[in-house]
Amino acid sequence: MEEARVGVFVCDCGSNIAGFLDVPALVEYARELPHVAMALENMYTCSDAGRAEIIKGITELSLNRVVVASCTPRTHEPLFRSTCEEAGLNPYLFEFVNIRDQCSWVHMEERELGTQKAKDLIRMGVARAVLLEPKERLGIEVVRTVLVIGGGVAGLSAALTLGQLGFEVKVVEREPQLGGLLLDMHRLYPTGVSARAFVQEKVKAVLNHPRIEVLTDGELREVKGFVGNFEVTVDQQQGGELTFSVGAIIVATGAKKLKPAGLFGYDGKAVITQDELEGLLEERDGMLGTQARSVVMIQCVGTRGEIRSYCSRICCMTAVKNATHIKEANPQAQVIVLYRDMLTLGAIYENLYREARGRGVTFIQYDPQRPPTVDDGQVIVYDELLGQTLSISADLVVLSTPLAGQDSSADLAQMLKVPVDKDGFFLEAHVKLRPLDFATDGIFLCGCARWPSDVGESVSQGHGAAGRAAILLGSGVVLVEPVVSVVDEERCIGCGLCETACPYNAIVLQDVEMGRRASTVAASCKGCGVCGAGCPAMAITMQHFTNEQLCAQIDAFAEIAA
Repeated sequence: MEEARVGVFVCDCGSNIAGFLDVPALVEYARELPHVAMALENMYTCSDAGRAEIIKGITELSLNRVVVASCTPRTHEPLFRSTCEEAGLNPYLFEFVNIRDQCSWVHMEERELGTQKAKDLIRMGVARAVLLEPKERLGIEVVRTVLVIGGGVAGLSAALTLGQLGFEVKVVEREPQLGGLLLDMHRLYPTGVSARAFVQEKVKAVLNHPRIEVLTDGELREVKGFVGNFEVTVDQQQGGELTFSVGAIIVATGAKKLKPAGLFGYDGKAVITQDELEGLLEERDGMLGTQARSVVMIQCVGTRGEIRSYCSRICCMTAVKNATHIKEANPQAQVIVLYRDMLTLGAIYENLYREARGRGVTFIQYDPQRPPTVDDGQVIVYDELLGQTLSISADLVVLSTPLAGQDSSADLAQMLKVPVDKDGFFLEAHVKLRPLDFATDGIFLCGCARWPSDVGESVSQGHGAAGRAAILLGSGVVLVEPVVSVVDEERCIGCGLCETACPYNAIVLQDVEMGRRASTVAASCKGCGVCGAGCPAMAITMQHFTNEQLCAQIDAFAEIAA
C-alpha cells in the first residue's frame, strides 16, 4: 500500500460550526497529525470554491486520502465523493467527519470542550482514512420492466409515464377495475371536471397502451431478488398464479376510506361521510343542494385523537369544495362547517375557502375538549367566537373522516422489506431528500400509500416515482455500492445466523464444495453490519468498515483518553 497523504478540510459552515468551535485551532491541530499532508479551513466546503480546493489538493499535492470535517454525510457525502472522483481519486478514499451535528450543534455553550471533541473526531477520521482502500461500484444488468402495485390515479400516472418512456410495465390491482378512490368522487377543484371522467381517461390510456399489461383481481404473493432483478409472483383470480421478473417496483396502493362507526350518530343516511356525500353529488349531478335546506359538516372525525393522531390533510379542502357545490346548486341552503383548524394548502385552496365564505358558507370553530354532539337532527356546538352554545337543525350531517393506511400495508411491507408506520402508511427513505424512494434500492412509492394526498399531488408523485425508476433502469445496468459484507467460506460454519439476522435478505446459505456456506447478494446488501456483528465464527468482513479501520479509530481516540 502506498504511503498515505491525507488532506483535511475543515468547514466553517457559515456560523453553524465556526460560531461555536475554534476552527483555526482545529486546522492547526490537524496539520500535526500523522500522514496529514495539508489542512485547510473553508467557509463552505460544499461550495464551488470549497470543492475546487479539494481538487487542487489532490492534483497538485498528490493527496491520496481526503477527510472533510463539516456537516452530515447523509446530505453531503455523495457530493464530496464525486469531487474526489472528478480529481481522479477513488471516491472510497474519502472520510467524512461530522463536527456540526456531533459537536457545534450539541455543545453550543461549551466552546472549549466542543473544540476538543472535534479534535478527537478529526484524529479518529484521519486514522481510519489512512487504512481506506479503493473500491469499485458493482455493475448489475437490469430487467427493463417495472411493476406498479395499485391502479389508482397515482399508479396509473406512473404506469403511463413509464410506458411513454419505452419501458414495459405491469400494473397489479387487487380490485376488479382500475381507478381507485376517484371512481366515487364528484368533481375536481379547480377545473370542475368530473372525477370519474378524469380517471377513466387515464384508465383507457393505460388499457390501450402496448407496453402496459394490467392484472386486475390480482394479489401480490411473493417478491424475491434485488434491485434490477426482482422475481414477482402474482395470484390473479381469473388467470391463476403468474411469475415474472421486473427491475423496479412502484408502490401505489393508495389508502382506504374510514367508516366512523359509533361517531356522531353515523347511520349512512341522515349522518354520512364526505365520501358518501361525493357519491350523492355525483349521482344527482350536484343537485343535492336543492333538496337539503340545512347541511352541517363536522371536521376531524376519527382523527387527531388517541387512535389516529395525524391530520389527513385533504379533509378540510374536500369539505370546502363540497360546501361550495351545494351552495352553487341552492344559494338558499344553509351550509355550516364545524372545524378545529382549517387547513387549505396553497393559494388555490385558500381561494376556494374565500369563495365558500363569499357564497355564504358559515364556519364555526369548536374546542376539541367540547366537541359537537348530534341528536335526532339537532347539532349542538359551543361557538368559541360567540362564547355560547348553538343548536342547529340539520337535514344532513356530513362527517369529514381521514384516509387510513391499507390493512394489507404491513404484509406488503414485510414482503418488500420496506418500513411502514403504525397508521399503515409507508415510510420514505428521507422526507426531504428522497421523498419517493424507499431505503431499499429499486423500490419507490407515490400517492396516498405514502400519506393522504390530493389528486394533483398523487399525479405528480406518480410521475416522480416513474422518473426515479426510469433513471435507475435507463442505462440497463445498476451500479451498486461496494460497501457490502464478504463471507470467508473457510471460516464460515454454515450456522445460518447471518441469514436470519439480515433485514434485507442479502445473505443466503448455499451448497458449495466445502459444504453449506453463507453468501452475500451484493445488490441487496446495505452494509449495515448486522451479519458481521452476529457471526460466531467471525467469518464476515464489512468492506469499507473493516475491523482494522474501526479499531484504528478506537486506538486514535484512546491516545488522549489514556
